[in-house]
Amino acid sequence: MAQLSPLLKQATPVIVDHGEGVYLYDTDGRRHLDFTAGIGVTSTGHCHPKVVRAAQEQVGKLIHGQYTTVMHQPLLRLTEKLGEVLPPGLDSLFFANSGSEAVEAALRLARQATGRPNVVVFQGGFHGRTVAAASLTTSGTRFSAGFAPLMAGVHVAPFPYAFHYGWDEATATKFALRELDYLFATMSAPNETAAFFVEPVLGEGGYVPGNTEFFAGLRERADRHGILLVVDEVQTGFGRTGKFWGHDHFDLRPDIVLIAKGLASGFPLSGIAASKDLMAKAWPGSQGGTYGGNAVSCAAALATLEVIQEEGLVDNAAARGVQLLDGARAVAEKTAAIGDVRGLGLLVGSEFTTPDGTPDTATAQAAQKAAAERGLLLLTCGAYMNVVRMIPPLVVTAEQIDEALEIWADVVATVTGGK
Repeated sequence: MAQLSPLLKQATPVIVDHGEGVYLYDTDGRRHLDFTAGIGVTSTGHCHPKVVRAAQEQVGKLIHGQYTTVMHQPLLRLTEKLGEVLPPGLDSLFFANSGSEAVEAALRLARQATGRPNVVVFQGGFHGRTVAAASLTTSGTRFSAGFAPLMAGVHVAPFPYAFHYGWDEATATKFALRELDYLFATMSAPNETAAFFVEPVLGEGGYVPGNTEFFAGLRERADRHGILLVVDEVQTGFGRTGKFWGHDHFDLRPDIVLIAKGLASGFPLSGIAASKDLMAKAWPGSQGGTYGGNAVSCAAALATLEVIQEEGLVDNAAARGVQLLDGARAVAEKTAAIGDVRGLGLLVGSEFTTPDGTPDTATAQAAQKAAAERGLLLLTCGAYMNVVRMIPPLVVTAEQIDEALEIWADVVATVTGGK
């Protein structure tokens, strides 16, 4: 009898029967508050009626129209709709299926457009699991170990993760930019550096927001040296941070934006956006794929964008994000086991540490497990998996945030013994 790979470890014991909004219902009929959102994917909640209807209607018309063979209306309409929300000047799109594919497409474009071999990524960043994407990923060795050699030409600079360094944010930022300049002097000359790849908020790396000074420093160096600035909005885009794009918090101007996750409410769809001039520098035949821009996924994405706009989900993410962050910090104030709570919008992480400040993976995982037993589904992240993250759908209500925080407070008190 066939079975799933034993490496696919489940974060929770839940076997889902169906989902609705912020809730998942298991096969025993029990309701669970889903603060994982499919790792930030189900932006409009589970099975939003408008998204379901759009997908159902499209399935009856056309499921697959390979987009370098024929063109279809959902793809054309989605391209036009995204043009209304993309950063200024990014008016050309290439669609794929996953975040990793988007990363690889951006990497190929950056190298072909500049003629330069190297890229710079930032410590703690997550950009995917395929070979090139994993080569860019530094949020944990579990994503890249065991299939070396990885792709060459990747250099790593610090991200201003102030809590990790034990510094204030200004000091961490100054250090990160100084080390980037040192990297230029010692590892990758600027005229051999094609691009920076950076997340506005580290995702798998521990839910660490960047800051305006840091991103301004990247932009200035990119402009000075002719380096492309690639902003990975796979997890932070489409309202997740309380602004439409995560980089909107930092007045950042990207050259390429990566999109996926919340774009289509759970249907596989990703892409890259760049200016027409930059996209035209990709080599002929370098962009394509069998399933990219799938008709059903595009229809779901169109409905998702309409729901985000019609229901004011970006503003809701901002308001509920403040509520969630404040509530998580209030819980942390009652225990020494949580060293830091941080986030942006509906991305909130609580980092568990021991009394001497070292990562406390065991307590973080115990808290995540205990929360699942209480009906609150959470995930862990960070290099040591000692950060418990909360990622509810953008449709979450104030009452649901309060319910989750009440459970979280009880769980933390229980697993820490009130210490």
